[in-house]
Order: sequence, then structure tokens, then C-alpha cells
Amino acid sequence: QMQLGESGGGLVQAVGSLRLSCAASGRTFSSYAMAWFRQAPGKEREFVGGISWSTGNTYYADSVKGRFTISRDNAKHTTYLQMSSLKPEDTAVYYCAARGPTRLIGVSPHDYDYWGQGTQVTVSS
Repeated sequence: QMQLGESGGGLVQAVGSLRLSCAASGRTFSSYAMAWFRQAPGKEREFVGGISWSTGNTYYADSVKGRFTISRDNAKHTTYLQMSSLKPEDTAVYYCAARGPTRLIGVSPHDYDYWGQGTQVTVSS
């Protein structure tokens, strides 16, 4: 079992930055691929980006590529989402998710085994 908890959401002005954190319980965090998804009102949950369990390679949705960065600290059992050049269309509830052990990054919510409760990010224009 793994429990995930996001933090760091809030209200930010357009072109601003924000960093989200996702803390995980469990001793096998390092063997899980981690990802961030987001869901805006009335829309489906969409993949933002992910980071592999083995090499730390990352993969991003085109909509955030070049603006968002995912990283992980296995010693702290934490994944981060650094968001820069934020736009109003980035407004959503952001969720972290875990897939594993030793699985590749997936882009569908159905690929993931564990989810956090989400944190709201609101970008004002």
C-alpha cells in the first residue's frame, strides 16, 4: 500500500510560478513511476507529466512542456512539480499518482495504482 499527499497549491497570477509536492508513504517509493495529473471543472483528468522509477527520465504533455518540471527525491519519498510561466488555463486540481513497482510511465489515469487527494491551483489573469 502507498498513500500520497499533495501540498503547495494556491492562487497565483499569470506568468508566476508554483511548486507542488507529493509526499508518499511506504518503503518502495523508489520503485514506483510517479506522475502528475490535473482536472479542471467539467473536464476529464489529464496527464501533466511523469518521472520514471529507474533513471529519473521525465515525460511531459505538450501543453506544459518547457514550463513544468518534475523531479523526485527518493530519500524523502517526495515528488515535485515545479510550474513556471503559469497560464489561466493551468487552473485545475492537481493530483499525484504512483504506478508500480517497476512499471513505465503511463499517460492514462487508469495506468496508476495510487492517488493523492489533490490540491487546487488557480491562476488569475
